[in-house]
Amino acid sequence: MAIHQTAIIHPKAKLGKDNVIGPNVYIEEGVVIGDNNWIGPNACIFKGSTIGDRNEIHMGAIVGGVPQDVAFRNLPSFTKIGNGNKIREYVTIHRGTKEGSSTIIGDNNFIMTQGHIAHNCHIGNNVIFVPFAGLSGHCIIEDGAFLSGMVGLHQFSRVGRFAMISALSAVNKDIPPYMMCGGRPAVCYGINSVGLRRAGIKPAARSEIKQAFKILYRSGLNVSNACAKIEEELHSEEIAYLLKFIESSERGIAAGGTGKDAKLQGGEEE
Repeated sequence: MAIHQTAIIHPKAKLGKDNVIGPNVYIEEGVVIGDNNWIGPNACIFKGSTIGDRNEIHMGAIVGGVPQDVAFRNLPSFTKIGNGNKIREYVTIHRGTKEGSSTIIGDNNFIMTQGHIAHNCHIGNNVIFVPFAGLSGHCIIEDGAFLSGMVGLHQFSRVGRFAMISALSAVNKDIPPYMMCGGRPAVCYGINSVGLRRAGIKPAARSEIKQAFKILYRSGLNVSNACAKIEEELHSEEIAYLLKFIESSERGIAAGGTGKDAKLQGGEEE
């Protein structure tokens, strides 16, 4: 354990083994931190926060801060962070807003400079936030999603697994799994082919996802009829997950864009 002499750590905080805690770090009462974490200068970790192992929390980052919610009543709530995350400079992560609720971040996520994760958001695993990407409250980001720079999400929005959102986009609907999207408001204009290959999705499944995109966004069918056609014609596990995501959407899914939208966003239409 290496703790800088200027760090302020409450005696009732619980620290595991082999953590490195830098200058002017502030850790409040009740915080629980696992093993082999690196916490950089001026980082602040507030009450209700639980952090796993092998995380990097860089200078000036805020973990478990009070939510920016006018309905917040300062009742106990939580921030739960898993293992192997990189939380870069000046990232802000706020705890849950209602009593007993949590903001949850999984494993191996890369949250770059000045990203913002608001109260009650749930982040999966292997998610990337490029600098200045921000989430309003209660958003859900599934495994392997990629949020480019200065992306903003409306509260209660969801981003499906392996979806990719281009820079400067404003998301106010759910983004289905595997899609490429962007714009203000964001529209889906293709599938995340590169991300799917990197994730090890097999060629046959990628082909079905491409077909599903065309049925959903190019056939002229409404969402319900498109989903029925997809279910009838395509049968991979990935397609089943896509349909489950769409059927459970409360905000509705993002509209489809055109080849012109793809070019404007620097992408390639599938």
